[in-house]
Amino acid sequence: MTTAEFPNLIPALPEVFIACIAMALLVLGVFQKGKGAAKTATFLTVLTMALALLLLSAFSFEKVTTFSGMFINDTFGAFTKALVLLGSMLTLIMSYGYLKRVKAAKFEYPILVLLATLGMMMMISANNLLSLYVGLELQSLSLYVLAAFQRDDLKSSEAGLKYFVLGALASGMLLYGSSMIYGFTGTTSFAGLAEVFHNSHGHISTGVVVGIVFMLAGLAFKISAVPFHMWTPDVYEGAPTPVTAFFAVAPKIAAVALIIRVMTGPFGELIGQWQQVIVFISVASMVLGAFAAIVQKNIKRLMAYSSIGHIGYALIGIAVGNEAGVQAVLVYMAIYLFMNVGTFACILCMSRGGRMVEGIEDLAGLGKTNPGMAFVMAMFMFSMAGIPPLAGFFGKMYIFLAAIQAEFYTLAVIGVVSSVVGAFYYIRIIKIMYFDDAVDAFDRPIGRELTAILVATSIIILFFFVFPAPIVDGASAAAASLFTGG
Repeated sequence: MTTAEFPNLIPALPEVFIACIAMALLVLGVFQKGKGAAKTATFLTVLTMALALLLLSAFSFEKVTTFSGMFINDTFGAFTKALVLLGSMLTLIMSYGYLKRVKAAKFEYPILVLLATLGMMMMISANNLLSLYVGLELQSLSLYVLAAFQRDDLKSSEAGLKYFVLGALASGMLLYGSSMIYGFTGTTSFAGLAEVFHNSHGHISTGVVVGIVFMLAGLAFKISAVPFHMWTPDVYEGAPTPVTAFFAVAPKIAAVALIIRVMTGPFGELIGQWQQVIVFISVASMVLGAFAAIVQKNIKRLMAYSSIGHIGYALIGIAVGNEAGVQAVLVYMAIYLFMNVGTFACILCMSRGGRMVEGIEDLAGLGKTNPGMAFVMAMFMFSMAGIPPLAGFFGKMYIFLAAIQAEFYTLAVIGVVSSVVGAFYYIRIIKIMYFDDAVDAFDRPIGRELTAILVATSIIILFFFVFPAPIVDGASAAAASLFTGG
């Protein structure tokens, strides 16, 4: 009889810590009745994420597995988890003031964000098709509830229902693809799959290819890639604005990291089979994101199509399939994080008479009524359009250079053209702010938390070209760990 060994918890210490604190906060929230419960839970959740970041950086990033090989810790995981934690922290800090204003501040909200973040971190460190699915579902179930968090708001309830129904379909496709791969290979381990495909010398069954396509379909839904983007505009518009900000940042980074790990790891030998699928959804996402956003009048819907386009650019690096491509994706997603958080912080400032406004036309004359906010918003729009010397330009530059070096010239050209088309709707917002007739000014003050986030993200976007080393070097080390085994 074999005896079960207790797993080594050190590689998964940040995740174990977050799981324990999440359960403790649930108990605390139940016993601490009253209005102070939401504020206490939010503060403790942000503190938990900050401590998890410290735990991430406290250990060496040598590749190590635990839980019977289902969980892997490496430099790639540490870098992408740091981005996820940072995105979750910033969006959570932004959210409390809004939720308090709309009388929806409940202690469950930060705990749901914490549990979703835990699921994302598990996804990033998944080393088995089973642990991948468990992490994905922990994230997804939390996000479904967050989308419908304002139960008295019809749009929020509708957004949650749409996301749940379509998300369940995508999870089913992912699970079906995983079962196909297991059925034709006999293993769910990433290391085992890599060995099977390496020994097959390119001769694989059609069932495996079908399984990979179904898996990619499920993962494409999670990153809002075309043609699995249909939920994004409605959910972005209907969900509470801080939830939309969260959706636009942390889950996207985690899902992109998961696709990179799965495609370069167990399916690295099958690049000829999956590369064309990634190229197709990349082109489709860039084109649709560029053209569909032009006609939008709601700024949250515009940001939905913008995020679809940005994911299309990131997928170029994944399609390249080498170390330079992965590094470019990681740099791009880090810059995308700060651009989106800053933009949504500006959107959260859009209120008149205590009521949120979301129309693009509501920004008219902002350059006259609130020059500081107009300048910050314009900077984020220019950065998303890829105008130098802002950080967004360098993000796209890394992506397009990686494509050109790998001789993906057509993909790079389509990316550049889409970027030019996309620049139209970003610059249109700037035109409305500075050249249209002013409407009533937004409410002031905007709150210390939002002000701090706007200042911090603005500095990063504005001065990235002065000191890019932390992001670029971190992304380089993370990419190298996937391809060198470090």
